Amino acid sequence: MTVLTATGLGKRYRRSWALRDCTLAVPAGRVVALVGPNGAGKTTLLHLAVGLLTPTAGTVEVLGATVDRDRRTLARIAFLAQGKPLYDGFSVAEMLTFGRRMNPGWDQELAVTRLGELGIPLDRKVGKLSGGQQAQVALTVALAKRPELLLLDEPLANLDPLARHEVMRGLMAAVAETGMTVVLSSHVVSDLENTCDWLVVLNGGRVQVSGDIEELLTAHRLLTGPAELADGVAGRLTTVDDKRTDRQATLLVRADAPALDPRWTARPVGLEELVLAYLRRPDAATLPRPMLASTR
Repeated sequence: MTVLTATGLGKRYRRSWALRDCTLAVPAGRVVALVGPNGAGKTTLLHLAVGLLTPTAGTVEVLGATVDRDRRTLARIAFLAQGKPLYDGFSVAEMLTFGRRMNPGWDQELAVTRLGELGIPLDRKVGKLSGGQQAQVALTVALAKRPELLLLDEPLANLDPLARHEVMRGLMAAVAETGMTVVLSSHVVSDLENTCDWLVVLNGGRVQVSGDIEELLTAHRLLTGPAELADGVAGRLTTVDDKRTDRQATLLVRADAPALDPRWTARPVGLEELVLAYLRRPDAATLPRPMLASTR
């Protein structure tokens, strides 16, 4: 089952495309890393998914339906925008009351218990909380909706390392408890490396990679060998990235490589290496799609 499906999805502002020809399918129960540089189209994709924007081209479906203000579908989705929208003049308790009145499936016990465990006073004004505490309140409001799909746009932005860790730990505990699907956007791969199991790479408004992270890592290798032999190797293999010095070449390639000259060494690739390699090569989006898209 897929919870988020985009087909030829695009959004244009006058002559500029913020997102174009976006086609992907996110399976249920996954924690998805939506990765790309600033301006890649991550926020646009999330806004289209929850109905805050109308597509210029293509379609997007969430939980089998086009959102477009459909209350039944919206009740099953939670979206936390990058600015972590909260009312500074509200107390934390008033934010929870607001959430309860706006969401039919609201779980007040979950919200109160979670904030209590975090030591966040319910009578404190939101504007008086630290950045990390505000992020936790915003995440609590999203989780107390009991969504089937949670979309988070740069939720760790502007947080210190400890706050980032605490927010991610709370999020993963909620995922373990509920089994919900999470799409988590970021341009910092290290924030997502130990928590996500599905990868979507956006670059220049287009999808470059979409697939199971373990399968993607297994399907690539980093080759190191003599620079004078690099042209021959790169010509025989599907090469994603190619870096050379006068003496040495480092190639990131598909793993279905034939036996190489013994002067070449091969090692597994890390997630950040894989993402950066694709971002450096926008034309790498033309690699065969079956290797890059898989559902369990």
